Amino acid sequence: MQEETLLKPEAPQGGSKFFIFNLNTVFSLLSIAGIIVLFVLFFTDKKADTGSLPVTLQKNGKPLSVVFVNLDSLNTHYEYVKVLRSDLEGTGKRLQTEVLSEQKSLEKEAADFQRQVASNAISEDKAKAVYETLMQKQQALMEKKDRYTQQVAEQEMGMNFRLIDTVTNFLKRYNRKFGYDYIMGFKAGGEILISNDTLDITRDVLKDINKEYQERKK
Repeated sequence: MQEETLLKPEAPQGGSKFFIFNLNTVFSLLSIAGIIVLFVLFFTDKKADTGSLPVTLQKNGKPLSVVFVNLDSLNTHYEYVKVLRSDLEGTGKRLQTEVLSEQKSLEKEAADFQRQVASNAISEDKAKAVYETLMQKQQALMEKKDRYTQQVAEQEMGMNFRLIDTVTNFLKRYNRKFGYDYIMGFKAGGEILISNDTLDITRDVLKDINKEYQERKK
């Protein structure tokens, strides 16, 4: 009987790299709005008040106040982010474990089949049937990998939208007390390259947003 070569299921590269998600971009949408506005403000500014927080800019004779939140710090220290990250990683690990277990089992079946073929311990008709079954299992496993990867990606997208919505709504409530004209988002490598630390309200925002989150959990 002519020996047939079984194509082994493709193993995932890099182990835990099978599911990829990056929370460093979770607030990216928050830092986009208002960039053009800042350019307008700076070009029309008559005199900036550097002695108080926030710095006041002038536009058509009207004072405007601009502050910022460090999104990297918010991403690291906001308790809700930690919960969402844990949920996402838990889903990824659970699905990955399931896929790797099925892949290991399929590879064992493939190895046993190849040994039977090499020792002529199986008939040609039986070998063809087993081969087709293994190929079907391999295809099903590949489709499951794709489906699970998409599932994690969709969960991450939904998480990002919930997080942006939560932070934006909090800042609206927070700003009722201060009345800033603009609360910008700053992050390393973002659209705003340099910031004045006296405009940074991140610490105060983190204190209040985490307090609100803890109260909401009760």
